[in-house]
Parts: sequence; C-alpha cells; structure tokens
Amino acid sequence: MSTPHLQPGEVAPVLDAAQSARAQALFKGIDLEVMRLVLPAGSNLPEHAAPTEATLLCLQGRLAVGLAEGTRELAAGQMLYLGRAMRHSVAALADSVVLVTLALPPQGPK
Repeated sequence: MSTPHLQPGEVAPVLDAAQSARAQALFKGIDLEVMRLVLPAGSNLPEHAAPTEATLLCLQGRLAVGLAEGTRELAAGQMLYLGRAMRHSVAALADSVVLVTLALPPQGPK
C-alpha cells in the first residue's frame, strides 16, 4: 500500500529514514513535486534527467552527483540546483536521505 501524499497544511517528518521505503513521494501539486530518497551507502541512481528544473537537498549522509562538468559532492545541509533536462547521476557515499524537488511542466488550459 502506498503512503498517501501530504495535504496542504499537513506536517510530516522527513528524517525518519529507518522506517521508510527507498523512495517516497511526499506530495505532488499542480506546479511542484517533492520526494524523499533513502540511499544506503554504495547505492546509486544511474544517469538520468528530469524534464524540468530540480533541486537535490542532502538531509543526511554524503552524495556524489555526476554532471557533465564533473562530480559535485553534497554533505548534509547542502543543496544542488539542476537546470531543465540536466543529465546527472547520484551515488551515496554514506547512508543518505535526499529531498528532491521538481518543478512540474505547465498544465495548460482546461
């Protein structure tokens, strides 16, 4: 059974990684999606790209983010901004918790 998304005004813990799945969508609104990733040390996400702008906020642990320009390391409390369709990979250098924020494409008129 999937975890329900947050409702507007609802508070949720994001650092309680021990009890959570590897990935959890916290909410998906009209313009924004936020997910929490739990990455054990040594795990990785292969190269990919989001169609929109995104941020990676390292809440716990340490990450190596591979970019065309080289690798960027993120420690707890550090954030990386990814431009639209920017290809990247992620490797957990330590047990890590990451908050991923994605801008969503405009929906257009209905």
